Amino acid sequence: MSAELACERDALLEDWRSAAFRLQREIGKAILGQDRAVRLLVIAIFARGHVLLEGDVGAGKTTMLRAFARAIGGAFERIEGMVDLMPSDLIYYTYLGADGRPRVDPGPVLRNEGDLSIFFFNEINRARPQVHSLLLRLMAERSVVALNRAYRFPHLQVFADRNRIEKEETFELPAAARDRFFMEIGIETPKDADIRRALIFDPRFHDVDALVHSVPENMIDYRDLNVVAQAIQSRVRSSEALERYVVALWDAVTEPAAAGIDIPDVDMERLVLGGGSPRGLSYLARAARVRAWLEGRDIIVPEDIRDVFVETMAHRIFLHPVYELRRDAIMRDFCRAVFAKVPAP
Repeated sequence: MSAELACERDALLEDWRSAAFRLQREIGKAILGQDRAVRLLVIAIFARGHVLLEGDVGAGKTTMLRAFARAIGGAFERIEGMVDLMPSDLIYYTYLGADGRPRVDPGPVLRNEGDLSIFFFNEINRARPQVHSLLLRLMAERSVVALNRAYRFPHLQVFADRNRIEKEETFELPAAARDRFFMEIGIETPKDADIRRALIFDPRFHDVDALVHSVPENMIDYRDLNVVAQAIQSRVRSSEALERYVVALWDAVTEPAAAGIDIPDVDMERLVLGGGSPRGLSYLARAARVRAWLEGRDIIVPEDIRDVFVETMAHRIFLHPVYELRRDAIMRDFCRAVFAKVPAP
């Protein structure tokens, strides 16, 4: 790349970093108590990765995604996971028209085609595996074949959340499906007493439509995000020492006993069945580059890796079934132990 082109790219990225900060700030005004989740979603948007949301019921996941959709532009579509949902329900729906003849109209995926920016699958684990299969293709290829033609969605990001309370009539995502998600982000009920009081008593937070419309429209252009994301990945570099550090972290989460990691009341020889995939580690690097860019650096440092590690890697570490019910607590201790054991450069 010539010096002139490099300067143009750097100026572009500086403007976009300012836009990213404004995006984060404006969403944070509407969505109280979720600063880290908002920050991680900004990272995912600029890394162009799909996101699985985890959290309490009524914590504002849909509102947050609607706010992001308004801020970046493009079309927002949502579908509810149900046990009787079929793959075709994502693509089209049939009905009888006023003239009594059968009609076929585009479903939520096809309705806006190339302008689809955010697709939200609510309670994805209530849908059957056949539906998951179609969604995985949409996520991996950003395209589907339907009604005798191919539809492409170059600007699409898929967001989904899981019902983690009810277990009846649910179909948990298999390992391969969870691995397709760039991040798994927790949306928890805020702990701060003032924020809780505001969410309960401030009428501003009771009208979701008005709250979403308080976010400025089109702060960034969703059609430019792919180009900007590629520029970030090209601009931010990693040292050999940092790359060795990431590989050492991967080794430690794959074979924790061999790495000397110990957690009380856990058999480390049996704990991990699968410790992440090459795709997962590449996602970790992508997220770390975006974080470094947001911090104003052109090189990844260990803090970038550690800051996004849990959200990009924890859902790819598959535990022995005997430990799955304690996953949340174990994974927190496990990641802390890995960071403590593996020396940072």
